[in-house]
Amino acid sequence: MAQKPKVDPHVGRLGYLQALVTEFQETESQDAKQQVLANLANFAYDPSNYQYLRQLQVLDLFLDSLSEENETLVKFAIGDDSAFSSCWPKNRFV
Repeated sequence: MAQKPKVDPHVGRLGYLQALVTEFQETESQDAKQQVLANLANFAYDPSNYQYLRQLQVLDLFLDSLSEENETLVKFAIGDDSAFSSCWPKNRFV
């Protein structure tokens, strides 16, 4: 399982999102990529994050992920939330 990005708690939302983007770009682990892209997809559902996602070019990251061989990454890139079950164990909220 991917570790949380190392982010100073004072950097705020933009810093956290930047750490996620950096982790996605630098990791070799497919599992980590899936988790990070899932997190970014979750942030994309909140309109208040749009300015940050646009600034960090996350929309391009989603578009680039459409050409991945990893089907789960493609599903996250298009916003298919059925892929979330492959990233997190069942009953994670229980």
